[in-house]
Amino acid sequence: MKESKKYLEYLYSSQAPSVVSRMGFTWLIAAAFVTIILWQIPAGDYILYPFSILATWFHEMGHGLMALLLGGNFQQLQIFSNGSGVATYSLARSLAPIGPSLVAAAGPMGPPIAGSALILASRSFKAASLSLKILGGFLIFSSLVWVRSPFGLIAIPVLGLITLLVGLKAPRWLQGFAIQFLGVQACISTFHQLDYLFSYSAGNLGLSDTAQIQNNLLLPYWFWGGLMAIASFAILFQSLRIAYSKGQ
Repeated sequence: MKESKKYLEYLYSSQAPSVVSRMGFTWLIAAAFVTIILWQIPAGDYILYPFSILATWFHEMGHGLMALLLGGNFQQLQIFSNGSGVATYSLARSLAPIGPSLVAAAGPMGPPIAGSALILASRSFKAASLSLKILGGFLIFSSLVWVRSPFGLIAIPVLGLITLLVGLKAPRWLQGFAIQFLGVQACISTFHQLDYLFSYSAGNLGLSDTAQIQNNLLLPYWFWGGLMAIASFAILFQSLRIAYSKGQ
């Protein structure tokens, strides 16, 4: 146990040739696949409960922030104890059909893009530490500004505080590992509900994200679902490859 800890401490120290080892790379890929599989079984959301909540936050924040970037409004974010969530936003009608399509796609695709930035930040201890602090701070900030559900107002600040404390107090090796792991979780949050990518309906919420894109940009919803699934995997593998190749 002590030898493993010393190895990890060396791995994420300034003396290590790279902050990503072959063992770490393999473990992260394995963890990604296991997480995706667990999310598809009934008990999976409870086994991975904190990451299920984080996946929902990433997804809904993607919708809301894209609406803001396009000049719209991000009114509120609700996250519930069953792991579901909804972002309430508005856009100018003049932005159709591109604007609504971008907002719909930002739910599944925003998190992989943010996750890849976190993974790439692991190449430098300073960048990794700063990224953990930014992510933790932003989780807390989002709770103050957008989160409005009672459960979300408890869960999201707690996740933010834990992330912030890791960025402030944890040793180098743990910060390096944490930023990679959170980056991977963000990338694969697209697969939190894999069937959702290939569904036309979102139940009581109306159309799914991919169905909204279909209605605005043509081509069937399953095409957009498949495209985003492939893109999410590509972003994950490419960001890990770049992080791993540094210094090799």
